Amino acid sequence: MKAELDKNYWDSRYQEGDIGWDLGGVSPALKEYIDQLKDKSLRILIPGGGNAYELAYLHENGFSNSYLIDLSPTALANFKNNNPTISEKHLIEGNFFEHEGTYDLIIEQTFFCAINRTLRKQYADKTFDLLAPNGKLVGLLWSEDFGEDSPPFGGTRKEYLTYFEPLFKIKTLVESHNSIKPRAGRELFMILQK
Repeated sequence: MKAELDKNYWDSRYQEGDIGWDLGGVSPALKEYIDQLKDKSLRILIPGGGNAYELAYLHENGFSNSYLIDLSPTALANFKNNNPTISEKHLIEGNFFEHEGTYDLIIEQTFFCAINRTLRKQYADKTFDLLAPNGKLVGLLWSEDFGEDSPPFGGTRKEYLTYFEPLFKIKTLVESHNSIKPRAGRELFMILQK
């Protein structure tokens, strides 16, 4: 791996606007999932969410127990500037792997593919630990491999199952039917239950 994927690395990417993964809005697959949720009191975490359009969408739709955690102070400042009505208490500057709390739902959107591949089992363990009984990990994963040089790091369904199947009930892990056009046929949508 060429770069150390630490706070300085991610903060400089946001400072330079080098955020090619940013969709500029809510992912259609996650929007569809959020739209069917009835319980507005759910405690929700978005790890490594960056500009976190999903967090803004959750708050717009009454999910007031939703939080973003990110290493990058620039990403969090950008989010706050773009969403001034959302309290800073919903924005956590920190390392996901050191975070403590209990959540009903963790939303995965480009974080898993951005961490060092050696942390994938630790990610599965940490999401399991942070989720309440019957809590869910919901989101998108790449369904192709991009190599080892720099993020995003993709993978395969078979690989992902090695991390998640020992911990979660796999409710859904299938090709996303509503990815954005450049990602069509290249993403898996998952719903995993603790």
